[in-house]
Amino acid sequence: MNPADRARAIARNAFPPVGAVIIVLVLWQAVVLLNVWPPYLLPPPLDVLGALGEQVRSPDFYKAVGITVGRAITGYALATVIGTAIGVSMAVVPLLRRALGSLITALQTMPSVAWFPFAILLFRLSEGAILVVVVLGAAPSIANGIISGIDNVPRQLTSAARILGARGPFLYRRVILPAAMPYVLAGLKQAWAFAWRSLLAGELLVIVAGRPSLGAKLQFARDFSDAPTMIALLVVLLVIGILVDRGFGFADLRVRARRGLVREVA
Repeated sequence: MNPADRARAIARNAFPPVGAVIIVLVLWQAVVLLNVWPPYLLPPPLDVLGALGEQVRSPDFYKAVGITVGRAITGYALATVIGTAIGVSMAVVPLLRRALGSLITALQTMPSVAWFPFAILLFRLSEGAILVVVVLGAAPSIANGIISGIDNVPRQLTSAARILGARGPFLYRRVILPAAMPYVLAGLKQAWAFAWRSLLAGELLVIVAGRPSLGAKLQFARDFSDAPTMIALLVVLLVIGILVDRGFGFADLRVRARRGLVREVA
């Protein structure tokens, strides 16, 4: 691809999100000018931009981002290990699936924030209270994604693999799990959404001394009625969510490209 074509491709891909941001800013400013809410409740975009600039210039902001993202990665990694083990076990052992299937589905539908009173009772105001709820929110989605993926692997594929001599763990590792990967990836993406929501709910409720986080900063801004800072922090959370979603989107594109569903990506 020559530089001109690459520039046009970048512009074509960037125009929809940039256009959407511009529309949101215009509507936001229009609502401010109409004085639907007083400025101390809904500040204009420039005030929020100024608050965002103050946050970016503060070293404490980067520490808070690091703690929040670190908690998200830790909780999500634990949920992935636990959810994968449960999902594969339930897919392989029918009795285990009949025993735990309804429970896993119930855990997935249960609001994560409902676990926090019990988690705080067990772990007090600590990192453990936050992480256990993140795991409870994310692991069921991963398990269900693996189960759905294995259920939807074509029987012709597994039959052909068995004819060629694939058995036991080798069959699952080399044939079934790769074939189930689109469903597994969908479960992982959904699990991240649950983990991220659970984490931020936890940081609003469980403020650990000496551990600044985005959720804690958001709560402090609310306590002091600092609307520009609140909205600025919401923008930061939105940007982090978009970046993670783009990562999952790229992984999904790679998986579909390997199956010939889209053109191979670089």
